[in-house]
Amino acid sequence: MDEKLEISKNEKAPPDISEIDNLSEKGLNNDARPPKFRKSPEEAKLVRKINFALMPLICSCLFIQFIDKSTLSYASVMGLYEDTGMFIFFYLMSLNDEFHFLIKSYRIEIGISQNQFSWLGSIFYVGYLAFQVPNNFLLQKFPLSHYLGSILIIWGACLGCTALANDFSSLAGLRFLLGFWEGSTYPSIFLLLSTLYRRSEQSIWFGVLYICNAVSIAVGGFIGYGIGYMDGMRGISAWKYAMIIWGSLTALLGVAFFFFLPDKPKSRWFRLTSNEEKLVDDRTLDNAVVQSRKFKKEHIYEALREPRLYCYMLISLFLNLQNGTMTIFSNQFIVDMGFTRLESVLLNIPNGASIIILLSILIFLSQKYNDVAYCGAAFSIVSMIGALLLCVIPSGGPKLIGLYLSATSPPGAMLNTSISHNVAGYTKKFFYNGVNMIFYCIGNFVGPLMMAQSTAPRYIPGMAAYVVADFLAALLFLYLRWSYKRENVRRQKLIEDGNVPPPAKNREELDLTDKEDIYFQYRL
Repeated sequence: MDEKLEISKNEKAPPDISEIDNLSEKGLNNDARPPKFRKSPEEAKLVRKINFALMPLICSCLFIQFIDKSTLSYASVMGLYEDTGMFIFFYLMSLNDEFHFLIKSYRIEIGISQNQFSWLGSIFYVGYLAFQVPNNFLLQKFPLSHYLGSILIIWGACLGCTALANDFSSLAGLRFLLGFWEGSTYPSIFLLLSTLYRRSEQSIWFGVLYICNAVSIAVGGFIGYGIGYMDGMRGISAWKYAMIIWGSLTALLGVAFFFFLPDKPKSRWFRLTSNEEKLVDDRTLDNAVVQSRKFKKEHIYEALREPRLYCYMLISLFLNLQNGTMTIFSNQFIVDMGFTRLESVLLNIPNGASIIILLSILIFLSQKYNDVAYCGAAFSIVSMIGALLLCVIPSGGPKLIGLYLSATSPPGAMLNTSISHNVAGYTKKFFYNGVNMIFYCIGNFVGPLMMAQSTAPRYIPGMAAYVVADFLAALLFLYLRWSYKRENVRRQKLIEDGNVPPPAKNREELDLTDKEDIYFQYRL
């Protein structure tokens, strides 16, 4: 690295601020926060090209990925229990108060069935976790279009084959494989967005990714309701139709990804002019992600010594304890409130709509105030309030408010935005993303297992744990903001005092980490 910098470490010439995209001409503002960037008309046109070529595919992938992994929730009210021998639990849970003696009489069978369903939710994330290490390696070895396209085809086949499962063990095996192949999705897409978009643009698109998940809840509810009426057609249960339909659509999307996904800043699908190629170079300097096929161990060692890595790990863990449970158990929660099975599918539609509203408010506030950490902390508290309402409201329709507020995807969007904004160096960035996904998996794995049958129907111990976890996540967001602000102030003073050498002319090509590049400014 030293020879590439083309300068001496001891040189103290003042920096050429005009070459530094991260700083304004007068330095940082009083809050140690980089100013908002204003696009030229030419760059706005370039961004539209990128959006048009890239985001329909990305949004389709996130939409279908969320539906694929949450088909288990719909399947639970579409005949899954009856077809796989786990029907005792769901039947007894639907009985009213006058049959409670039956529940007590069948407590052993109920416990087994509850544990089985919880494990079906959790084992998906065992597969997800198992793929993180090879995924991080493979991401640097193959073009993303071919890599993700092939994996989409394989996981579509796994989902379709789930329709053939007839017992718990076959369901568990296929859920593990589904999670294994889906484990490539988020790290790949996060890295791609970090590569193609300026940091000031990324909070919008990370929010949009989570909106795609919310849309899949709402639209999936409509489609799931329709699939529910296919039950018994040609002797096939509705839940099997759901697996076949979504598995086939996933495989078709994989073919589109393989051939048409733009996977690098100067992809032929963007149809760049010579001037636009220069703009791409400038954008690469801003987002501090230089695509590289070289694995750099020193980036990993640097990351492991940073306290903020462990903050991100804990935030991911705390938020996804609740996320795993809400994804798998939402339909059963609604049935327990006194609604029918098909009504529970329909009532997931306003659940998705509420998440879209929350995410839209989040994106607006984050862009308006140019802040990520405060928004992450605030919406962690909103999720906490949702879990608290589920805990304290005994039953009935009003409990739906708690369900609709309990989604942790809004603060989750801010978590991933913060990582994307504040980690530079290609190997270091995908290591941070990989570690984030590992704890995403652990949280989603442990969360459903906290729903002990003995605590049904309100699951107070589990819900209380989610309340505490959300509160701790909010505190960690605030700590990260304080830490980044302090470092920005330190760097600003070094630059103003002329205690650092000027930036290298080829700075955008060096693949420097945020620690190595003193001119890199953290976004709060």
